[in-house]
Amino acid sequence: MTWDEDTTAANPLPVVPYSRLVDWFGRNPDGIPSAPHILWDPFEGRFTQFHPANSRSKSLADQAGGTRTNRAGSVVIQVEALFFPYCVWNGKTYPRLIDTPCKGWPQLLAWIRSWGVPDRWPMGPLTTRGNRDEETWETEAGWYGHSQVPENNHTDPGTWPAFATEEAPDMDATQARQLAEIHKAQVPYSGWQYKGAGTTDAWALLNNATASATAAVKSVAALSAKVDALKAPSLTADQLAVLAAQVAANPTLADRIAELVADKLAARLTD
Repeated sequence: MTWDEDTTAANPLPVVPYSRLVDWFGRNPDGIPSAPHILWDPFEGRFTQFHPANSRSKSLADQAGGTRTNRAGSVVIQVEALFFPYCVWNGKTYPRLIDTPCKGWPQLLAWIRSWGVPDRWPMGPLTTRGNRDEETWETEAGWYGHSQVPENNHTDPGTWPAFATEEAPDMDATQARQLAEIHKAQVPYSGWQYKGAGTTDAWALLNNATASATAAVKSVAALSAKVDALKAPSLTADQLAVLAAQVAANPTLADRIAELVADKLAARLTD
């Protein structure tokens, strides 16, 4: 959590403006050195990325000669949520992060999954109590709270939204295998970039996906219209009289039509 204010249930304070934190981490010389990879606004679902996912952030304390905290494994993606206990947003007080709307969480989770981070807490459910086992940190991939990282003394965030897999399976084993095969065939996702500053712009991706979905809906609607146009039109009484006269003039055709009508009626009676 950003934990910008010290508050209590009896003394809540308004949440700090998101733009102020973007400026702090992205432009202020004092804030830049501690910028996380991602700043997440759980109230409105906004994101700002300050570092590529496979590049080091320095948000965590890292003692010289100790275990690596800011760079361990293939990625150490550090996320700061815009939140502090008993912050006020839109007139409502939120004691815990999980009490917020948590907008954008599914998108954030999907992006972090794409980097191979599993949906698990190796040191157990997140709490505000410190549990910093160095061996677990160095050997087990997953999610860690600030209270679980060696060499650190912060205890935030205390709570975090549940993984989708904890509530219901996202997919079965076959679907998971198919997704993995598709992922291997694609160019690795390079991550979100702030205001489209990099090779991959999440906002552009979202807009493109929305445009594709809209085009698909229009295509289906157009196809439906064409199918409707192929439906047999209703005949007027005069048209039916002309058709009947033509059939009566052709005994073979009349007999065949009578057979087909009989078959249809028989089929209805046996249904």
